[in-house]
Amino acid sequence: MPEILLHYIWEHCLWAGFAQKTTDGQPVEILSVGEHNRDAGPDYSHARVRIGAREWIGNIEIHVSSSDWNKHKHHQDKAYDTVILHVVRTADKPVYNSRGEEIPQCELQYPDEQDYLSGLFQAAKKMDSAGSRIGCAEQLLSDPTLLTEGWRRTLLRKRLDCKRASIERLLTITKNSWEHALYISLARNFGFHTNSLPFENLALATPLSCLQKHKNNLFQLTAILMGQAGLIKPEEEDLQREYDFMRQKFSLTPLDRSLWKHARMRPQNSPELRIRQFAMLLHQSEALFSKILDVETIEDCYPLFEATQMGKASIDILLINTVIPYKYAFALHQNNALRAAEALHLMESIAPENNSIIRKWRTLGQAVHSAADTQALLHLYQNYCQHHECINCEVGFTVFQRGQLRLF
Repeated sequence: MPEILLHYIWEHCLWAGFAQKTTDGQPVEILSVGEHNRDAGPDYSHARVRIGAREWIGNIEIHVSSSDWNKHKHHQDKAYDTVILHVVRTADKPVYNSRGEEIPQCELQYPDEQDYLSGLFQAAKKMDSAGSRIGCAEQLLSDPTLLTEGWRRTLLRKRLDCKRASIERLLTITKNSWEHALYISLARNFGFHTNSLPFENLALATPLSCLQKHKNNLFQLTAILMGQAGLIKPEEEDLQREYDFMRQKFSLTPLDRSLWKHARMRPQNSPELRIRQFAMLLHQSEALFSKILDVETIEDCYPLFEATQMGKASIDILLINTVIPYKYAFALHQNNALRAAEALHLMESIAPENNSIIRKWRTLGQAVHSAADTQALLHLYQNYCQHHECINCEVGFTVFQRGQLRLF
């Protein structure tokens, strides 16, 4: 069996309805398959699975046989220490990460009929060459108005509600400190998707309280964050000495540098530069959460991030993924529907994002005027199209009623 077929089965949830378990007999519940990683490292990131009674969030690696783990030298690669589940067709041996810890394995269960699998293989090859497709693409090309403004507004709220749920989980971790939760969220989004998880781990491993004690000294902030990230270069001796002192002072434990991704990355997106920019933000910002709550226009937001020396497009991403979600979440926390609506309106003032998913929608005749549009379309694609949730989508259901779409 080609590995691409297992990827297709995993990504399209064709295992649904089959009981999954680890090789040692623990039940496995797949809550989210994660995001397909096309860079170096594990196959899927940000997945959520429940193994036995415990829920895990992390990476998934997929192989035809367990022995492929060692063949690919993952047991020697610290980037694979974050794998929470090894998904295989055949488990022929136990596997271990670079720390010597055994990785849970699951022999994926799914419809095992030869003609069915042959058909899947052809679909998987098409997916691999052309990327995941939008099921109602043909109908949208004929009538772009099938995707209504009302459905877009609903999708935008759903998108923000998902971000709000993530914020509430952070509030639990931080004992209801909105400032501390914001610090972790900002750190994650400074990773700009590729390094979002290592950046979040950096924030979790580096208490905000120790950074606040040295916020007036940019060099010390930089030393703490760069040292905690494991990214201080050998020639940066002054930075290393300062970090060694801070590490002992605050009993800090650094991350392993192998967690950070550098491959095929532009210099302006390197983790080293982003960490230094994050240090600049912490150095210049006082009561950032309160300032975020006070801003009324998008123009008021940009000065909050001037110290980072980041470009407008990068700041827009932080506004979309951090500032506006926090304003929205806090407004609902205070049962202030008017302020929540204002947060939605702010999204309409930001330029639209430009990525492969949005370009798909543009080719189907969908107008994209602002980040409100792109966030709605991203939510639609990631939560409906990719998981064949057509029956729960306004567009898919309309097309289905017309007899123009087969729902799986």
